[in-house]
Amino acid sequence: MRVTVGVSGGIAAYKAAELVRALQRQALEVHVVMTKSATRFIQPLTFAALTGHKVITSLWDETNSTEGEYDSSIEHIGEAQWAEAFVVAPATANILAKFAHGIADDFLTTMYLATQAPVLVAPAMNVNMWEHPATRANIEILRQRGVRVIEPGTGDLACGMVGTGRMAEPDAIADAVLNSLGRRHDMAGEIVMVTAGGTREALDPVRFLGNRSSGKMGYALADAAQSRGAKVVLISGPTSLHPPSHCELIKVVTADEMRTAVLARMKDVTLVIKAAAVADYRPVSISDHKLKRTGPLTLELAPTEDILAEVVRRRSPGQLIVGFAAETENRMENGRAKLLRKGADAIVVNDVSNDGVGIDADLNAATFLTKSTAIELHEMPKRKLADRILDEILALRRPRSLVVETGESAGGHPTQEQVLSQSDAPTGSRRQLIVE
Repeated sequence: MRVTVGVSGGIAAYKAAELVRALQRQALEVHVVMTKSATRFIQPLTFAALTGHKVITSLWDETNSTEGEYDSSIEHIGEAQWAEAFVVAPATANILAKFAHGIADDFLTTMYLATQAPVLVAPAMNVNMWEHPATRANIEILRQRGVRVIEPGTGDLACGMVGTGRMAEPDAIADAVLNSLGRRHDMAGEIVMVTAGGTREALDPVRFLGNRSSGKMGYALADAAQSRGAKVVLISGPTSLHPPSHCELIKVVTADEMRTAVLARMKDVTLVIKAAAVADYRPVSISDHKLKRTGPLTLELAPTEDILAEVVRRRSPGQLIVGFAAETENRMENGRAKLLRKGADAIVVNDVSNDGVGIDADLNAATFLTKSTAIELHEMPKRKLADRILDEILALRRPRSLVVETGESAGGHPTQEQVLSQSDAPTGSRRQLIVE
């Protein structure tokens, strides 16, 4: 998700760098817009280095065009459309007054009028300026227009006075931004291990046995968990993907390396999500030299260690263990058999027989399977599916009131037989009761 941070000219401008970092820790993409006065307190280069994006400081600067997508004269429109939230920190008395009265004489104020995104302001100023009737009136106007005002704190001010006017702390501002985006922080305190990607088992120095896994589902789960407040350990097989910022990345190649990494970190985590496509077999022997094509080749394969089953055996009290099953036929039967055989808390079952969904695709569909329920998660982007999977995982920690219903009767009303519908379940989810 995308956030534009506006920085206006106050001594608290240096704290905007901390705010950018706080937003990035939540896996948000951040752009920065500065007023001319703000550049007197902190250099644009600081924000460019932090965000990896250019910093906009002028409405008319020809260098402000974004990768040639639109001319600088209408860049405020492009930035306004890009941002999913717009937060100004610090927001000076001058900027608040301009926002309240529709004055658009620089990039920041012009973007404010152009954006349809949620707008948040974190005021910072002298206590007398904050308490002045003009400022109070401007704040009230902005609130009536739907602007979220993040109240300043009380304490020592830069001017030497003591009172209200200190900009709110960056983490508090970041939390307000997350709330405006509808982002949940319901995994705070969780330490999540996610395995992702496929493993490779060497045949010779240049060849290996592998699979088509791209790692996209596992990386989406890592991103979603981190965005919801979890600390994430991502153990990844070879992939071209970039890991989410701030997660701990452990790179592996073989199934044995995956096993070693998982078992080494297992004691530290509260939740294990085994989304990696780990090889089931490895060659019994690996050639020291490249195998030449001399005719038919027979390979002897040995099974790899069952990492999921071993994780379940070694689990600590309170740990949740969720596995994945990629199936091409008899999806539900095979998925349930794996669930019972492995002893995991849940199995996410994928049908990988269709092109464009599942392995090496951007879309996925799945069934979240437990011993008592089967939750169909219909086709959607993998990042969205990741959040739905996490919703169901968190539901395993929370008891819910159950209402039994099975769809609709001939009259269009739910019957009361087979499907478990839970009172706080996301809209559209349906739970099928599986009778032992």
